Amino acid sequence: MRTASLALAATAATAALTLALVTSASATAGTDAPQDGRAAAAAPSASGSPEGAFSRITVFYGAYIDAVYDGDGTRAKQLRAAYLSAPLQRELAKWEETNHADGVLRAQNVPLEWKVTYVDSGMGKTNATVTLTWSGSDTTQLHVQADLKTRKILSITG
Repeated sequence: MRTASLALAATAATAALTLALVTSASATAGTDAPQDGRAAAAAPSASGSPEGAFSRITVFYGAYIDAVYDGDGTRAKQLRAAYLSAPLQRELAKWEETNHADGVLRAQNVPLEWKVTYVDSGMGKTNATVTLTWSGSDTTQLHVQADLKTRKILSITG
């Protein structure tokens, strides 16, 4: 009887150890987790709110750059109409005629990366810095201001 109990305990211990090894191996299989004990980089994430003017700036720049990159002029115009105030749209048209470049991006080409950083809010407006990264890692910073009530972008300078 005692021999049977010891054999059963040994079998259970072996099964538990095997399960632990298999579980550990499958948990790391197919991941980019470094095997030298370093922590894996956090996965990219994005969030926003349709109620926030800052979120609107972020969403606009992401979608607009995608549209221009894809050569979708119709979509770029739709985005301008939806996110930019009418006075800013007129101002950009004049700027573009004078400078022969895209007024939203302040450039003739499309950035490789973009980042929108919150600056502050006050007097009914929110302010953000848009950093555009070009080939060769050159950057351009734009100051973008949006109305807190309408959430429309009011100005782009830089």
